[in-house]
Amino acid sequence: MLRAKKNESKKKGAISYWSKEKCICPACQNSFAKEEMLSGNGRMNAGELTDELHRNFIPTERFGEIFPIIYKIGACPSCHAAFFWDDFHQITDQKTLDAVAEDSKARKAACDIVFPHYDLQRQRTLFDGAAMHYLALMCYAKADVAHAPTAKCAILSIRLAWLCKDLNRLVPNHNYDYVAEVFYRKALFFYQQTLIKETTGEESVGTIPNLGPDIDKNYGYDGIIYLCGLLEYKYGQKDDMALRGKKLDEYKRSIARIFGLGKSSKNKPSALLEHARALYEQLTKELSAQNIFSDDDEEEEVE
Repeated sequence: MLRAKKNESKKKGAISYWSKEKCICPACQNSFAKEEMLSGNGRMNAGELTDELHRNFIPTERFGEIFPIIYKIGACPSCHAAFFWDDFHQITDQKTLDAVAEDSKARKAACDIVFPHYDLQRQRTLFDGAAMHYLALMCYAKADVAHAPTAKCAILSIRLAWLCKDLNRLVPNHNYDYVAEVFYRKALFFYQQTLIKETTGEESVGTIPNLGPDIDKNYGYDGIIYLCGLLEYKYGQKDDMALRGKKLDEYKRSIARIFGLGKSSKNKPSALLEHARALYEQLTKELSAQNIFSDDDEEEEVE
């Protein structure tokens, strides 16, 4: 049995490699190896797109199950600073870097509680990748508004929820289902704050090249609006149903207005339109059960 497992592991193809280019941590100036995912040869066997705009990947015999999003974050093994790879070059303001450097021990201790025994120097596992995302979430919480930290925290939070769901599936009974719920609620908060700050001009998402939320397609600002409504519907509070109804009605209006439900549109990705239509119907059903109707329901009626 043991030999069979060893032979099976030898057959697995490589998923990542160490880049010849070293990464310099802007917070502590430590130099460390950069791990990147290999592409091609059937590694990314794309599956369904979930209602959360998350692309599942189908395991293959050669490469097994892969999680491409874990390779989008870098983490310094010295001070545990973590960012999207481009931000290791783009974050240069001293206030942000000082705040990240000063928080090093507290950040590591917090990550150890949720993801104990993670390793930033080996080829990353799903567990290590989740830990890096959590470290990055804490780092962006210290970043200046010029770096669009709120939107990046939103993206990191929803990806953390996905990763924790995968962890719970692969290693159940370690409470990662509960942790996933926590990160979904964080994602709800950060996505809604992203909309508010973009609207008030306090913080712009324009500096982020890909708003994801996953890595295969950029659903842009429309995707943010959609996710605000979806996350409120799935993970929003249910203690105050009157307040819930008010919020869901607002998002129903926003989705109908932004996506033009009931009308043809060539400017929106078809996958996003399909999920938006489904969400619109779900919101309508719940609001109808609460006897909450929009004044323009007839105009917004889905075909």
